[in-house]
Amino acid sequence: MIVYNQAFDLYHTIFRILHFLNKFENGSKIEIERIRIWDFYLLFPSKIHEIRLKQTESDIRKLRKEFIKDSNNPYEKIYENRKVFEKIKPYQLAAINCIASYGIIDKSSINQQRVKILNKEILTEFVNNFDELTPKEKNVIALMTSHFNQISLFGTDGLKNRTSLMESRYDA
Repeated sequence: MIVYNQAFDLYHTIFRILHFLNKFENGSKIEIERIRIWDFYLLFPSKIHEIRLKQTESDIRKLRKEFIKDSNNPYEKIYENRKVFEKIKPYQLAAINCIASYGIIDKSSINQQRVKILNKEILTEFVNNFDELTPKEKNVIALMTSHFNQISLFGTDGLKNRTSLMESRYDA
């Protein structure tokens, strides 16, 4: 039996990452690890409810509860987040390199573990040719690129630590 999973589809990964990048302007720099974390939560939206939030972030907790429903979709059930996150890493990195080959992002910034948007026009043109996202996907992208973009990637309150998808104990 053949089972399709969009997590292991390079073209779908490119599609998802382009949607994230489209929220930013030319010259914007985003850490690759941050994009990878966002992508994981776009793939598995119900896992957003597992991200640790501070008590002062009750507004985000309400938004998360209202706009990203915790579904019981059997295709979204995963039991070891970190293992799945590591399994999709090659697809995410290949997608980022593919996007760089089109001149949308800077190839040299990838070596510095960053994505720098070079050509917003081409990026927008690609995204406009895609099918419409579902409301849930739009909500995940909006939440990730707004609130979870402002949070530091490192430290005890950093995104890596809050999500537990990556080791953050040794970060400087």
